[in-house]
Amino acid sequence: MDLKIKNQLFLICGASSGFGRAVCEQLLKEGAKIIAVARREEKLRELKDDYPEQTQVFSGDLTQEPTLDELDTLIANRELNGVLINAGGPPALSALETSMDQWDEAYENVLRWKVDLTKRLIPIFQEHNYGRILFVESQSIKQPIPSLVLSNSLRAAVAGFAKTLSLEIAEQGITVNLLAPGSHETPAIERVIQKRAEESGKPLEEVKQEMEKSIPVGRMGTGDEFASLAAWLLSPHSGYVTGQTISHDGGNIKGLFG
Repeated sequence: MDLKIKNQLFLICGASSGFGRAVCEQLLKEGAKIIAVARREEKLRELKDDYPEQTQVFSGDLTQEPTLDELDTLIANRELNGVLINAGGPPALSALETSMDQWDEAYENVLRWKVDLTKRLIPIFQEHNYGRILFVESQSIKQPIPSLVLSNSLRAAVAGFAKTLSLEIAEQGITVNLLAPGSHETPAIERVIQKRAEESGKPLEEVKQEMEKSIPVGRMGTGDEFASLAAWLLSPHSGYVTGQTISHDGGNIKGLFG
């Protein structure tokens, strides 16, 4: 399928590894242009080396307002077609293990900057009556994950924001959706495996195998599989899909509307 995104411009957050990196590569293969954002500039440079004419890199901490201001200047009056709002998750902790400082930090890292960035980009999309906003969160929005109380709570808040926003701007050609991935072969899964190994006293590899057996398809997902769905949601083909939280989890969510 031709995604019809050749020469379209996308802002990709968390582009240095995991889901962000996979989505970057998928969009670039389709001929799109990207602004790749992450803290680790050396990883972004690898993308730039592979796709020099299509890639612009920007390194910085998006939880910091001065970084968002710099990004505003970088985008300036360019026509932006879509954004992937994506970052790592908070520490793996149970509810009783958390401190209030950790809740404050999770709010900053999981919710606040995403709201700030989105509100800054909306006028750009409104100017052209077109835009694709896609959040990458977690299956924990639909089915809480043990020992991930910070993620369970704050990612659900992102979903509430995204759904509300989608209704406010649906008539302006701007879609707002959220992907809720389950276990994938990305660096993010390592903190979950490590936490479960600590709690159970089992070796890391045994914990990983148990997690894979619990997934109906019998394995973890890949970044490429995730990126193919994300790229479609960022394309013109997805214009009738908005306000949705879409699972990508190998059938792991048990509810009827998983």
